[in-house]
Amino acid sequence: MGVNRPAAPAAVLAVDAGNSKTDVALIAADGAVLGAGRSGGFQPPRDGVEAAVDVLGRAVAEAAEAAGLPPLRAGSPYAGQVAACLSNADFPVEERRLADAIGARGWGAATLVRNDTFAILRAGLPGAAAPRGVAVVCGAGINCVGMLPDGRTARFPAVGTISGDWGGGGGLAEEALWWAARAEDGRGGPTELAAALPARFGLGSMGELIEALHLGSLGRRRLHELVPVLFAVAAAGDPVASAIVERQADEVVALASVALGRLGLLAEEVPVLLGGSVLTAGHPQLNGRIVAGLAQRAPRARVSVVSAPPVLGAGLLGLDALGSPPGAHGKLRAHFG
Repeated sequence: MGVNRPAAPAAVLAVDAGNSKTDVALIAADGAVLGAGRSGGFQPPRDGVEAAVDVLGRAVAEAAEAAGLPPLRAGSPYAGQVAACLSNADFPVEERRLADAIGARGWGAATLVRNDTFAILRAGLPGAAAPRGVAVVCGAGINCVGMLPDGRTARFPAVGTISGDWGGGGGLAEEALWWAARAEDGRGGPTELAAALPARFGLGSMGELIEALHLGSLGRRRLHELVPVLFAVAAAGDPVASAIVERQADEVVALASVALGRLGLLAEEVPVLLGGSVLTAGHPQLNGRIVAGLAQRAPRARVSVVSAPPVLGAGLLGLDALGSPPGAHGKLRAHFG
């Protein structure tokens, strides 16, 4: 039986908000997508909670317009359930604060906030059954969550070096720069990264690249462009680049294995889902080592890559919260391919 919500044009307002972009979908009770919207990155630590929620609001307004809904009025929400999967919602207290801030906007009759890694987990699990499995996301950063049907979860703070994290696109780029800088000035051994990284920006040396980054003529936001270069150099056989890629794979295996262990799933047949731009790019050296590593530590785990957009996972979580029938889940999944 579904959960009663005040009448609204849509059943679910699904939000997936990462550091670089926000996607929103308004979803009908039968799983049909009524309208979608997109806006910028969601970064409350940098912008403050209210300003960050304003960014969500721009995508929500675009989705409402696409769905042909009238302007929002007090007491007339767009949806019965808001399901928001958000970056920078790393601790339960942050999830509660963000749920309060989003709830105050009146977009939905009820509001559920989760870390954005839960969107990958839910998007990668079939059917309408309660989630059971583990997801690792490696995009700009790295994170992992696991969930059982009874609601128990395994998760990590995932706030950077202070919480023991290593890797993700930002971390990989900085690691590659570190080794390349030392190769050029003699403090480290040789690596093709010393030529390949500056060449990506039309520069002739690591010295020029370091100066450009330090003085700001090259914005640090462009460091993500170095990640494909790192993987290309590794694939060509460079030992230093290969070691970085292998360490990233081992970090993914460690996260997934610990989450599985916390949930008592190491010896069970269970999905381990890989998401985020680094893992969905399909680098054989990276993904192959992840599969091999998990085969040793969780031999019955089924590893797969989730290519569906995370907003699908947010929508499915919203339908879960409403107790929607399986057909609605299937229709929503079909919409996103």
